[in-house]
Amino acid sequence: MSDIKYKSAGSLQKGNYVVMDGVACIVSDVNISRPGKHGHAKVNFSGVGLLDGKKRNMVLPGSDNVDIPIIDKRNAQVLSVHGTSCNVMDSETFESFDLEIPQELAGEINEGTIVLYWVILGEKVMKQIKSN
Repeated sequence: MSDIKYKSAGSLQKGNYVVMDGVACIVSDVNISRPGKHGHAKVNFSGVGLLDGKKRNMVLPGSDNVDIPIIDKRNAQVLSVHGTSCNVMDSETFESFDLEIPQELAGEINEGTIVLYWVILGEKVMKQIKSN
């Protein structure tokens, strides 16, 4: 299963996910210029990295395809907590692995807690605590 699909650059909208410079981003701004005498309409879009929070910019012809990351949202149970990371077990596959605890969730993660994590371009990121 591939973790990328393709979409026309001209059909991108604010809030869509896109891969810029090899990093999954969420589109924050889209501007489409008029086609010139000999050219095509250009799409200028800005995005913010989902993992690093950095702002990126990209300009493409509207007919070009862009990479769209497939984001897999999954649940896991916390097995143990070790400082800023925790060992979790996926609720479906029962695979165990370590996840970094985000700053905003520090102190709220305990053994037995169910968390939501995203798999983005092969990287696993904890997003929130699931309420029972």
